[in-house]
Amino acid sequence: MRAEALSGGFAEASVEAARAFRAVMRAMARPGTVERVAGAAPPAPLSVAAGVAVLVLCDPTTPVHLAGAHDCAALRGWIGFHTGAPVVARGEAMFALGTWEALAPLEGYAPGTPDYPDRSATLIVEMARLEAAGARLTGPGIREAAALSLPEVAAFEDNAARFPLGLDFLFCCGDRLAGLPRTTRVEAI
Repeated sequence: MRAEALSGGFAEASVEAARAFRAVMRAMARPGTVERVAGAAPPAPLSVAAGVAVLVLCDPTTPVHLAGAHDCAALRGWIGFHTGAPVVARGEAMFALGTWEALAPLEGYAPGTPDYPDRSATLIVEMARLEAAGARLTGPGIREAAALSLPEVAAFEDNAARFPLGLDFLFCCGDRLAGLPRTTRVEAI
């Protein structure tokens, strides 16, 4: 195992993991809200925010798919050491990491089943920019409307139409993240 895989986790695991987990849950509960997170220092190309999400969401029972440039020895080693999560093909993944382009097409990820819609994948999407501007969001957790800079709109409209099946998303940029659950309706402005 490479030395870089052994570093970059939470320094004060119990405190930092609790803070980070709350931030991820707030982001998912309030779509369009951008949260700042800290504590992870993963190897490139993983951002701090995506690293934090992996540390608090993944464990040996949550298979992870690495797409595009994210499928590298450094990340495989880091994720394996810090979480124990196995790296798998996209159709077997509970979590997937990569850029929007590398994660496409979305049809290859598990959308859940009618009996178990919670058995769907969550995509952790690395973004060049992330701000509360752009596409209009409505639905649970949003008072009237929110906005979020999404890579496109059509894929999220289609995803919401599949409810209760569908995918959930975490968008990451630097030390910021925002959630987009399948219950959120997305419209172009």
